[in-house]
Amino acid sequence: EVQLVESGGGLVQPGGSLTLSCAASGFTFRSYAMGWFRQAPGKEREFLVRTSWSGGTTSYADSVKGRFTISRDNAKTTVYLQMNSLKPEDTAVYYCNAKIYNVIKGTTDYWGQGTQVTVSS
Repeated sequence: EVQLVESGGGLVQPGGSLTLSCAASGFTFRSYAMGWFRQAPGKEREFLVRTSWSGGTTSYADSVKGRFTISRDNAKTTVYLQMNSLKPEDTAVYYCNAKIYNVIKGTTDYWGQGTQVTVSS
């Protein structure tokens, strides 16, 4: 079965750094675009960043551009999110996403269970 398992969340002070990991299985990882989203209490799920199948094309939301960096290791079927200069407003549950388009099936999305990131003094 398809699985995306996030890890690396926790409590960090403002200005600190944290790295999230997403381990994928059950699908052809190298064929999917991978991304990260987050959802704070009472808010909609927010797009953060997505990287292409090869990692050659990357798009960041303005809220995290210059602070967060996505990377992927296709051999390990794992995607990472390096988060720097963290702010209290970054507090949210962070979700890993896999996406692919197929002319027959259309767009397919897979989601992880999420990992909590709390930025507080």
